[in-house]
Amino acid sequence: MAAEGLRVLFCGINPGLMSAATGHHFARPGNRFWPVLHASGFTPRLLRPDEERELLAYGLGITNVVARASARADELSDEEYREGGRLLTEKAERLRPSWLAVVGVTAYRTAFGERGAQVGPQERRTGPARVWVLPNPSGLNAHWTPRQMADEYARLRKAASR
Repeated sequence: MAAEGLRVLFCGINPGLMSAATGHHFARPGNRFWPVLHASGFTPRLLRPDEERELLAYGLGITNVVARASARADELSDEEYREGGRLLTEKAERLRPSWLAVVGVTAYRTAFGERGAQVGPQERRTGPARVWVLPNPSGLNAHWTPRQMADEYARLRKAASR
């Protein structure tokens, strides 16, 4: 779910099985994307995955690095990530978002060959878009608390508002 000229195009790793079954991004109940998006100030209320189209009204969209669904992101091959990075670059060139926010540092590192990348703004541009790497909101990512994630997402929100 994306459109031309977005403020931020969020890019998940790939659809989980629940997302593939429902057709909605970040659909697994334990995924923290929607609560973190709201807590960071990107949305005025907590949206459900089936309300994802409302993001367009806020200048936001969602896509994935890899289109293939899997139970876990570690089931994807490096080749799938690299091809996803190439396709994502083409998408960013076509849609021209201000920011591309890759949700998952390992996915970003593999897809774009940036082995030393950390969470936060990147030097690289993807098409005309500036790039920000965000922590993966999956419940499997225990390194980041919801509050820490919301703070990092809020940093992007502030940068995208300038």
